[in-house]
Amino acid sequence: MARLVLTDASPLIGLSRVDGLEWLGALFGTVWMPPEVRQEVLPGRNLPDEASIAAAEAAGWLRQSTPAPAAPELPDLDEGETACIRIALANPRPSLLLMDERAGRAIAIGQGLQVAGTAAIIGMAKTRGLIGSARERFSRLHRSDFRISAQVIETVLKRVGE
Repeated sequence: MARLVLTDASPLIGLSRVDGLEWLGALFGTVWMPPEVRQEVLPGRNLPDEASIAAAEAAGWLRQSTPAPAAPELPDLDEGETACIRIALANPRPSLLLMDERAGRAIAIGQGLQVAGTAAIIGMAKTRGLIGSARERFSRLHRSDFRISAQVIETVLKRVGE
């Protein structure tokens, strides 16, 4: 059975900043974003990452999902995280959530869902030969003011042999 891959805004923004959005299509095929996430990343205000995210959507592998169900209540999360978790829980297929925020990840994992963040995706891209250096991408990401903990980065770099 095919896996449903849902993304929150943060991985789209982070990967856009290191020219890595296309890795999502290469790694997962179709990636779905809830309407709440699409509104956040494509608000129509010419934000720095908007053009590359719009191009990914136009390419067809990044798509908007159907709206999320109204339950369960997840009061401590933002709308995008909430929608991703609700859609995954309502879907009979195995799901992978692309999400960086600690609270959202913890709740998703507590619900039995698989989660991967921007750092893990960079590691997957290195492992699959999509990039030559994960360290270089982490450096670029850090310079863009996108934050991932040093411990997470070191774990990924160790896993990919850098």
